[in-house]
Amino acid sequence: MVRLEWSSGTIILREEPPPLVAAYFKYDPRTGCYRALAIQYRWLKETLNLLGIECEDDVLHPLQCYITPQELQLRSYQREALEAWLKEKRGVISLPTGTGKTLIAIAAVAKLACPTLIVVPTIELMDQWEEGIKRHLGLTPGRYGGGEKKVACVTVATYDSAYINVEQLGDKFIMIVFDEVHHLPSPGYRQIAELCAAPWRMGLTATPEREDGLHVHLPYLVGPVVYRRYLSDMAGKWLAEFDIIRVYAHMSKGEREEYKKFSTVYKSFLRKKGLKMRNQKDFEKLIALSVRDPEAREALLAWFRARRIALHASMKLDLLRDILAKHRDDKILIFAEHADIVRAISSKFLIPEVTYKTPEDERKMIMSAFREGKVHALVTSKVLEEGVDVPDANVAIILSGTGSRREFVQRLGRILRPRKGKRAVLYEVVTAGTKEVNISQKRGKALKGVEDATF
Repeated sequence: MVRLEWSSGTIILREEPPPLVAAYFKYDPRTGCYRALAIQYRWLKETLNLLGIECEDDVLHPLQCYITPQELQLRSYQREALEAWLKEKRGVISLPTGTGKTLIAIAAVAKLACPTLIVVPTIELMDQWEEGIKRHLGLTPGRYGGGEKKVACVTVATYDSAYINVEQLGDKFIMIVFDEVHHLPSPGYRQIAELCAAPWRMGLTATPEREDGLHVHLPYLVGPVVYRRYLSDMAGKWLAEFDIIRVYAHMSKGEREEYKKFSTVYKSFLRKKGLKMRNQKDFEKLIALSVRDPEAREALLAWFRARRIALHASMKLDLLRDILAKHRDDKILIFAEHADIVRAISSKFLIPEVTYKTPEDERKMIMSAFREGKVHALVTSKVLEEGVDVPDANVAIILSGTGSRREFVQRLGRILRPRKGKRAVLYEVVTAGTKEVNISQKRGKALKGVEDATF
């Protein structure tokens, strides 16, 4: 007989662990106990059962739950995704934006009727999940984030709040759902998964891959990808048909000269030091080097300045004006990399802006005006990329910030809600003669169907 106890995000064993589970534990000399991370709970129980070792379990202390098990009505692919996940009750479901990933998770909660923690990146997503839970489960969830700390059978928490409070939350839920699960493998947020004992785990995302490669940790933290469908699978039936159009902007003479000057400083330093920028880790090495090497810092600043010129070539605003004129009767989302450029676009074209600085009340008012058709265009940086329900938009214009494939797919997903007789259109405005073009063309080959156009 062994006794497993909960202790602030860990599992403790007061006697020496049996040989075949000893690898899960480390001896803690401060308390004279053996400790394992809470994430090991499921594997510990399964191993002890296989060995025929009796276990006194005092790890989970789940909240009382009064959900009546039920089957929700799902689309065919949603049923397939849920069935694939239910086989192990562990894993990632990857579906394009707008295809109802939230409903799949709520259907799992309805079927299993167990205490569930749902972790989301933003307050806006907390609101959307709360609305969905009320509508489909008939209960009001607890909220953990934005100044609220109310726990219930089904609780929605932000990543930040879950990270800070996981030692208090980690023994109270049987199931945990990570919305936009690609955030989870970051060095801080991964502790939510590691210090939580919930044996059943679901991750939701449109694109699990991360630029830094940390998505390789998802199988350990949540489980492998158990179901995946791509945009090409869903367009035309469950999502709107779409076109991706690449438009080239040209730098002015002054911009070209500045871009060349800064690019030369940057590239000369790389050659001098024998450095190659093959991935994000290589770039992080340059950042670390710039802390102690003035020449490296100068090269890094040159890279930032050259990149900013490429991202915000003055001709892009002229092209934006032409695209807006072409789509006067459409609902349009405009994406730019930096908040000051968002502000400049808002001022020049009298278009409401939504950034991280926009007060919540103002943001709700703007989104309501957009939904009601009082406003036909919005300009934003990154705020509307993830999970936020953007009503009726069918045209997206990316003026800058298209380096990440995930970011690109999320922006495309904002305009793919099906509309009778209307194709969605995404314009990607790139600066000729810069790395923007190479990145766009490489991504275009993967997505297929990208056409070039001039205005």
